[in-house]
Amino acid sequence: MPRARAFARAALAGNPSDAYGGATLAVVLRDFFAEVDASSASLASAVPESMLLHAAIRRFERDLAPEAHPAAVRLRTSIPRAVGLGGSSAIVIATVRALCELHRVRLRPDELASFALAVETEDLGIAAGLQDRVAQAYGGLMFMDFRDRAYEPLDPALLPPLFVAWDMAAAAHSGVTHSDLRMRFDRGDAVVLAAMSELAELARGARSALLAGDAGAFGRCMDASFDARRRMLTLDDRHVAMIELARDLGASANYTGSGGAIVGCCRDEPHRRGVIGALADAGHHAIAPIVVHT
Repeated sequence: MPRARAFARAALAGNPSDAYGGATLAVVLRDFFAEVDASSASLASAVPESMLLHAAIRRFERDLAPEAHPAAVRLRTSIPRAVGLGGSSAIVIATVRALCELHRVRLRPDELASFALAVETEDLGIAAGLQDRVAQAYGGLMFMDFRDRAYEPLDPALLPPLFVAWDMAAAAHSGVTHSDLRMRFDRGDAVVLAAMSELAELARGARSALLAGDAGAFGRCMDASFDARRRMLTLDDRHVAMIELARDLGASANYTGSGGAIVGCCRDEPHRRGVIGALADAGHHAIAPIVVHT
């Protein structure tokens, strides 16, 4: 029985400019994943019942395997939901991967990302961008420039020590944020337009900083990405408190997505342990994520 996974995603800089022709830098986290089993069946089915699973099956059968037998899929996921770690996109990516294996369909990573985005945006009407799907389709650390859909894998060993923190009591569906931003962007909101342009440049700056081995400049790009988000959106005070606590301890931090989880970078391992401990003492989930180095 085919089984496929897709891992959680943490944006580092530039988010959420991916849906607006911008650029982002993101990494997949091996700590959390969605896993899907697929098998042939007389009728298509999904366990548990999920609009994401059903939409992925329907589009796959319609566009990629119209002559194939229906599929039954079963999902397990360990990704904390609605905190901005790419849980929904991981479900779709894992489902499509499993269906591709079942029906012997080959998709390039960029094709997989675009297909997964279409499932959510076109079939389900969810406001979203390519960032999550590209990062999860390729894996590792990805720089993504969406002006011309140029995707560049980078060595995760370039990253300084990272931490990720979230608060399940402050979870929020990212589609609400993205829907509001899309409407404001389409209206020509000057604050949003300026922020999206700045965010794209911050992602490019973060890439350059990593390649130059300049951890300080990389951290400043993370911080500035959060600051740009804060200027154009009303943020949950509980999410902001996590960012401010990390910054007070000398770390840089940004939202991982739009659900409230944060990601930050530290000077070294002792610094990271201290930041994680302080976030945990404040009642948050906090981890040193597993980033696979190439």
